[in-house]
Amino acid sequence: MKKAVFSGSFDPITKGHEDIILKAMPLFDEIVVAIGVNIMKKNAFSLEQRLQWIKDVFADYPKVKVAHYEGLTVDFCKEIGADFIIRGLRGTLDLEYESTIAEANKKINPGITTVFFLTEPDLRCVSSTVVRDLLKHNNPVDKFVPMKVAATMRNN
Repeated sequence: MKKAVFSGSFDPITKGHEDIILKAMPLFDEIVVAIGVNIMKKNAFSLEQRLQWIKDVFADYPKVKVAHYEGLTVDFCKEIGADFIIRGLRGTLDLEYESTIAEANKKINPGITTVFFLTEPDLRCVSSTVVRDLLKHNNPVDKFVPMKVAATMRNN
């Protein structure tokens, strides 16, 4: 079984995240979308809300599982038997950063392979930071987050 982990804070999950997961789906039997919990980081949305959004967005995709963890992603991969880490790239800066992390992960656990997916050009400007900033200034976020997430945000 080919199992992969796509980790992040997903604060909130965006259309960019969704795009990467949908692109990865044909390659893997199971994709675990995992929220890395960092007690030092202040998130805008609760862990429970972020987990629920991911579950809602991928409710029709049985290959997608949702989890959360503390510590290193490579350790979480080993714990759940995943051999792949999925990462999305918006541009060259992401490539620089993500390739460095991938090399470090390979040294920590040589059995883990990082697979990179390019974000669609129209989604390169999308990030959780942009979404949070738009929300802070009472602007609509429908163009940046999945429909099920936007609907929940409008109802709050």
